[in-house]
Amino acid sequence: MSRLKAIETAEADPKARALLDGVQKKMGMTPNMMRTMVNSPAVLEAYLGFSQALSSGVLSPKLREQIALTVSELNKCRYCLSAHSALGKMVGLSDEEIADSRRGVSPDRKTEAVLQFSRRIVEERGWVTDDDVAQVRSTGVSDGEIAEIVANVAFNTFTNYFDHVAEPKVDFPEVEAPGNKLACACG
Repeated sequence: MSRLKAIETAEADPKARALLDGVQKKMGMTPNMMRTMVNSPAVLEAYLGFSQALSSGVLSPKLREQIALTVSELNKCRYCLSAHSALGKMVGLSDEEIADSRRGVSPDRKTEAVLQFSRRIVEERGWVTDDDVAQVRSTGVSDGEIAEIVANVAFNTFTNYFDHVAEPKVDFPEVEAPGNKLACACG
């Protein structure tokens, strides 16, 4: 059971209702995480704004989903692993690529460097080394891409932590998170 209430669109105040209607229109559904975030319309608005801004960046939708899977695995968030596994398939990730992304690996050298750099950011709480930056740059990753990697890690960490606290019911095909005891209960 969720710790925070998931708001039904019909019960929402006008600002919250407008945000939820926008999500429904764009996605064809209103995920429980967003229905829970809208307890504070400012939180859902921040989430949607951050998501929209990152979607206009240079990182592909596929790579953003791979970063989300890497980060969510490290942060042990079942809701986000379930959501990003489904969303990853929608942007063309295979089951193998989803499993690899959870482990932070890829047969593509540049993708693996991005996922490993994402892991380092999470593991070191942002305190990466000069060698970490040099390693990701050695595969052709630009400073702009590095900035977007950091932003995607932060964005996904936010949703992971929100889900750990709120425990929204998982409304995507469910996948297991590592270390069940520490995993987000999420429903």
